[in-house]
Amino acid sequence: MNKKIDELSADNIRALAISMVEKANSGHPGGAMGGADFMHILYTEYMNFDPTEMDWSFRDRFFMDAGHLSALMYAQYYLLGNFEKEDVRNFRQWDSVTPGHPELDVLRGIENTSGPLGQGHTMGVGAAIAAKFLDARFEGLFDHKIYGFITDGGVQEEISQGAGRIAGHLGLNNFILFYDSNDVQLSSMTNEVTSEDTAMKYEAWGWKVITIDGHNHEQIRKALDAANAETEKPTLIIGKTIMGKGCVTANGSMYEGECELHGKPIGDTKADYTKTLINLSANPENPFDIYEEVATYYAEILAKKVADAAAKKSKIAVWKTENPALTQKMDLFLSGKLPELDLSSVIQKPNAATRDASSAVLAYLAENVENIIVSSADLSNSDKTDGFLKKSSVLQKNDFSGAFLQAGVAELTMTSIANGIALHGGVIPVVATFFVFSDYMKPAIRLAAIQKLAVKYVWTHDSFRVGEDGPTHQPIEQEAQIRLLEKVKNHSGNQSFLALRPADAIETSVAWNMALNNTKTPTGLILSRQNIADIPVQKTSRYQEATEAEKGGYLVKSTHNPDITLIANGSEVSTLIAAATILENEKNLKINVASIISEGLFKQQPKAYQESVIPRGKLVFGLTAGLPVNLEGLIGDSGKIVGLDHFGYSAPASVLDEKFGFTSQHVCEEILKYIEESN
Repeated sequence: MNKKIDELSADNIRALAISMVEKANSGHPGGAMGGADFMHILYTEYMNFDPTEMDWSFRDRFFMDAGHLSALMYAQYYLLGNFEKEDVRNFRQWDSVTPGHPELDVLRGIENTSGPLGQGHTMGVGAAIAAKFLDARFEGLFDHKIYGFITDGGVQEEISQGAGRIAGHLGLNNFILFYDSNDVQLSSMTNEVTSEDTAMKYEAWGWKVITIDGHNHEQIRKALDAANAETEKPTLIIGKTIMGKGCVTANGSMYEGECELHGKPIGDTKADYTKTLINLSANPENPFDIYEEVATYYAEILAKKVADAAAKKSKIAVWKTENPALTQKMDLFLSGKLPELDLSSVIQKPNAATRDASSAVLAYLAENVENIIVSSADLSNSDKTDGFLKKSSVLQKNDFSGAFLQAGVAELTMTSIANGIALHGGVIPVVATFFVFSDYMKPAIRLAAIQKLAVKYVWTHDSFRVGEDGPTHQPIEQEAQIRLLEKVKNHSGNQSFLALRPADAIETSVAWNMALNNTKTPTGLILSRQNIADIPVQKTSRYQEATEAEKGGYLVKSTHNPDITLIANGSEVSTLIAAATILENEKNLKINVASIISEGLFKQQPKAYQESVIPRGKLVFGLTAGLPVNLEGLIGDSGKIVGLDHFGYSAPASVLDEKFGFTSQHVCEEILKYIEESN
């Protein structure tokens, strides 16, 4: 090995990283300087990828947890030719491809959006699970490695406990995590925060743990060799590194390992930016240059990467020739497309809870879609994902032939793992729990929305009708929180999330069809625990009529020139239909009832369609089992909403319906009061 070129390359990465931060006057230079040695060795000698096809499905993948170290990544990928000099010069600037925290950009080598600590490496665990799942079906093709990079902050985030437990339990020997352990945090030294034995903790979870000098290139190589040879366990490489490695003061004395080097430009610390550049062999006049020797070396490395990838591609081509049926299946998986499905054929029991209706669909999917992984947070028999599990089996160490991940009680971990599965490609992730626990999932849901990942969320027990379990289990504000994401656009300018609360069993089948066909954003299915009366057929068939839900909202009961339109979603729709029947018979009113399964999708329809469902300037009454804000964007200036403005109580659901005014008779009284007030 050429010690001189390796040290020069690592110093080039350090110089580039501090120059980016200095020019932007913003960022985190110290950790990037500490991690440069590992990144250089990893990418030049161990990472298998094709520089001419960065999204090649059979590549190794690198998941950054410490998103604040984006300058480290951009510097490394600049050496690899994925970024231009102008890109690194424009670090953290408007319209730059080098933002302050990495954003998903596979063609430049960025495999995941990271920022909130703990999620980056957890997504890596998800990618490792996806690779194991695919390799179990196409043996020998998906044997690539998933690498992760974590820091003290990421290790401390609670999500890391779930990720560590699951990776160890499943024996993910294809996952290799580098822990940049420099004893410094953003505002303190690490020993002021924790005294845990990190190595012992990971060993207890079933990991191989190797501790090295993170600046010693031979030790890095030996650790990576051992990690790649491991057949039973994921590997944690604890690299003891120095924060601000290579920094010097104005008089040339070393100034390393200091807390202040973490989160501000070198020039704003006791270190000297120019003298540090000189110490790193950089030219202060041209701090964004790649050193001549480094450029020559990396050109050789890139040529070797292309040749190695070509050799593997040749082997894959031979395999495809010998396995045409499996090739067809694999190509379908990797395309992200679905086989032909007919969810109208799913038999739904009359007046079923929508969680049970979802279970029937999942059972159908278990038999008809071979590349789904369903996960539940220890609730499969309650969120009814057991409909899928009964026709599949649980993923377990050394056996990934199944398709169900028992995540345990770890909602955030499970959800972040699903993001990693989606990022890997080839597998559709579905995660499930009670709707109230979407609170625990929200950080990962947000990252799914930002990354435009087609994760499917199954949320059951969707209202106060959970009843006896009391206020901690009764979602009151959760729907409002989730539907806010329908109002947020992603960077493609589209609605970033699709939230669907179906009105009955058949509409649940349609909602599932909508979720499966939504490949551009995450989708949430919000489902009832209690049984719901079926929506009556108007003219054709219930399924055919329910397909109108694909427009976000439609009339489930329609009459010409109505006196009032009643709107809701979920179980409240059947309550409104019952109330409408009473009012038509007793008060001779003409009433329309609409199911608005997704406000965001409904608002995307032409104005003429929206007004055909909810007439402008007419009486509109809304009913929601959550906060009234759920429907405020739909009822207009003069409409009225009956909802909840308080937490629930512990009592049977029927009692709560009565106490909270969610019976058809009470709703009739509210509607009549509204009509009277409006005259």
